[in-house]
Amino acid sequence: MAFNIRVAPYNPDGWGPPDSPVIPLLPRSDGSTTGGGAASHIPFAPFSRSDKLGRIADWTRNTNFTNPPRSGAGRDAVFDFALDDSAAVAAAAENDSSFRLVDGKPPPRPKFGPRWRFQQRPLLPQRRDEEVEARKREAEKERARRDRQYNLNRSSVAGGGGQGPNRRDAPTLKSSVDIQPEWTMLDQIPFSTFSKLSFSVPDPPEDLLFCGALEFYDKSFDRVNPKNDRRLERFKTRNFFEVTTTDDPVIRRFANEDKAAVFATDAILSALMCAPRSVYSWDIVIQRVGNKLFFDKRDGSQLDLLSVNETSSEVLPEAKEDINSAHSLAVEATYINQNFSQQVLLRDGNKVTFDEPNPFASEGEEIASVAYRYRRWKLDQDTYLIARCEVHSVADVRGQRGFLTLNALNEFDSKYSGVDWRQKLETQRGAVLATELKNNANKLAKWTAQALLAGADLMKLGYVSRVHPRDHFNHVILSVIGHKPKDFAAQINLNTSNMWGIVKSIVDLCMKLNEGKYVLVKDPMKPQVRIYEVPVDAFENDYMEEPLPEEEQVRPPTEDEAADTVAENRTEGEAIDVEVGAEEEDANKDASDSIA
Repeated sequence: MAFNIRVAPYNPDGWGPPDSPVIPLLPRSDGSTTGGGAASHIPFAPFSRSDKLGRIADWTRNTNFTNPPRSGAGRDAVFDFALDDSAAVAAAAENDSSFRLVDGKPPPRPKFGPRWRFQQRPLLPQRRDEEVEARKREAEKERARRDRQYNLNRSSVAGGGGQGPNRRDAPTLKSSVDIQPEWTMLDQIPFSTFSKLSFSVPDPPEDLLFCGALEFYDKSFDRVNPKNDRRLERFKTRNFFEVTTTDDPVIRRFANEDKAAVFATDAILSALMCAPRSVYSWDIVIQRVGNKLFFDKRDGSQLDLLSVNETSSEVLPEAKEDINSAHSLAVEATYINQNFSQQVLLRDGNKVTFDEPNPFASEGEEIASVAYRYRRWKLDQDTYLIARCEVHSVADVRGQRGFLTLNALNEFDSKYSGVDWRQKLETQRGAVLATELKNNANKLAKWTAQALLAGADLMKLGYVSRVHPRDHFNHVILSVIGHKPKDFAAQINLNTSNMWGIVKSIVDLCMKLNEGKYVLVKDPMKPQVRIYEVPVDAFENDYMEEPLPEEEQVRPPTEDEAADTVAENRTEGEAIDVEVGAEEEDANKDASDSIA
């Protein structure tokens, strides 16, 4: 059998086959070959690259398919792709006319989703865990993205005033004092500069004088727990004093004797030291007299009340008459703190007296257990600072007599904090404290700073809760826990050197000012403080304050009632609308009298 090599056509005009190629020889059925027209019986349709090719064999295009021909002609028509589609369309229309739609409703969806969801093969445990972790990571990323977007939107709306934690839908915070037209702003200091400051003072400071008397701590309260709680008592006859610096006769005596150049109280110093943790507005009056500085607070100042949930992400009601508003909770917390500090003492008449009696008490007046410790720190070669510090009790600490500070945290509604003290205090005490550190970071930091300033050996924190979330007059003590101030300061990341660095920077700044009166105001919406020069008679009884017009304010506008008198503020603090029984009026009066 021979192998024939066909002749390739020659193209003298260029590359590739010629325009009219030679038809190759094709075999016949009888064994002979032919060319040219022998290939005409093969169906072929010319096409270009832009044309879409049809099916290789499209039986539907043959109108005679129902009666297929017995010859090969029908087979040619099948492969005829150039055939007109009109016949196929007519046949399809004729077939569709025989159908009638019975129900046009969509098929019902399965009640429990597609069946294939329940027929999936279970994943291997390792694979399932990896996918769950991947989903969690994606969810966290999405949540963080939404939080960042929310903060950006809130900053743009508030003019860049977002600060602290994510206070979702937080109302506009009000300034603690109205800025008057005649006030001159001298400087504004952002909190970011405070975090970089550091200064070390000699430790321990010098004790100049002890005043007052202290009762002993009742150690039985260390065994109090939620199952064995104690009802919080009311102390109607014991008086508490919140005397500012320049009204203190002992400080006036030290100033006349040139014992120091700077004078303050522990409450004012702690507000300065913990300023970067604050959210609510506060103010401190600064008086420059000769070469001396006096840091004071106004009557009815925000520093006299204890904030509640100041650094929490949960928003408190704005209406002052609501028992869970910021103002009502501050009055309640101050009332609880004062009564707690007296209830946990041994009231057997045994007291520890000091050099001088209480400098603010009248003869025969029953006063709370408190001792004032006047201490002096050296800020530089020529500048000394004297501060009046408070301790509330004494106890035996490691066989020696030690000083204690007594403060109370209060639970008003577990829905706001997310932690129920009655269920978690015994089993998850750390979680409760962590929640309080998140919601009340500024208040706890100030208590710790005051304990460090006073040189207390121990600080006792009481956990006091409402008997019922809607009853803000009756409370119970659930637990009392002691902490060493230095260890607790390290736990809450409170740096002593940074605290004194803030005070030193404010003192150096004020020492450069002229003689006169100034006010340091925490901005209500931005993390910064401003210093204003005010008239000498500002904040006096005969000084009439008129708010600055809104268009001239350099900060967000305050509410209309910001210039109310102290008596009106106390009245608002008493107007907390909850019906708790026949003792409501007496209890409310006790709360306001104890604060006064």
